[in-house]
Amino acid sequence: MKPIWPLALALVVAFPASLLAGAVWIDPLHPQIASAGLILAQLRLPRAVLAVTLGAGLGGAGAAMQGYLRNPLADPGLFGIAPGAALGAVLSLFLGAAGVHLGVWALPAFALGGAGGAMALLGLIAGRDAGTALFTLAGLMLASLAGALMSLMISLSPSPFALSEIVTWLLGALTDRGWTEVGIALPLTALGLAALALAGRSLDALALGEVAAVSLGVSPRRLGLLIIAGIGLTVGASVAVAGIIGFVGLVVPHLVRPLTNRRPSALLLPSALAGALLLLMADIACRLLPLAGGELRLGIALSLLGAPFFLWLLLRMRRGLL
Repeated sequence: MKPIWPLALALVVAFPASLLAGAVWIDPLHPQIASAGLILAQLRLPRAVLAVTLGAGLGGAGAAMQGYLRNPLADPGLFGIAPGAALGAVLSLFLGAAGVHLGVWALPAFALGGAGGAMALLGLIAGRDAGTALFTLAGLMLASLAGALMSLMISLSPSPFALSEIVTWLLGALTDRGWTEVGIALPLTALGLAALALAGRSLDALALGEVAAVSLGVSPRRLGLLIIAGIGLTVGASVAVAGIIGFVGLVVPHLVRPLTNRRPSALLLPSALAGALLLLMADIACRLLPLAGGELRLGIALSLLGAPFFLWLLLRMRRGLL
């Protein structure tokens, strides 16, 4: 429990800072902008809440994935759920650009449908008593298929505007998100984290090996379904409202693991808090970095951070330090 309070305190400090920081700074004591209250209530506050929500979901999903696969390089995207959600979102953008009349809820609905479809296919392919290796291979197959279908739709885009819209959305961002997106992501992420929490003890037993876990009463099917549901809801909600935001689930567990007893169940809550803090701080940085074309996309910023971190992990593994 030691890392929880410092992370929670840092989050409490960073949250109000995210409300004040931006292209237009707001002085809480002497607001110089007439619309400062509107900016805070309708733009900054839902964006900060969304960053905390999605970061917590992605951080918790990453910790659960690494515990389930017993691999420190595992990432929630390995199960193919994030590419499935992205495929659904791209399909909605493609159909909208092709002249099909879709409502304002189409993109998140299609993205969640894609995540749900990937979850169902993963469960069907893996079967009842699938081990972690089969789950991983099935997820990689689904991710490859979703990537190929997205590339096909991008190549068949009916207009350059549609192509730009699809590519821009896939880069991931919290720009122009509001309370509608919060209403979509918050309950789904909470349900996903609850499912991962229920899997905590089984993940601890799985750390001893699959045979040992079964002898301790762990049901591989129940554990697999909890992991699929938890990661599907958290990652699906993130992709549905913000696009592709990578590396949070990979980086965060490594940052907090040395502060815990290294049991997967003890890593879930600290990873959720650290993920929320990381995404909030990254979003603040994206707002403050000066760019001629607008804000730096959040997905790009985290990739610039995560790729060197991933290389560092690979080098540590090569030296036998992990």
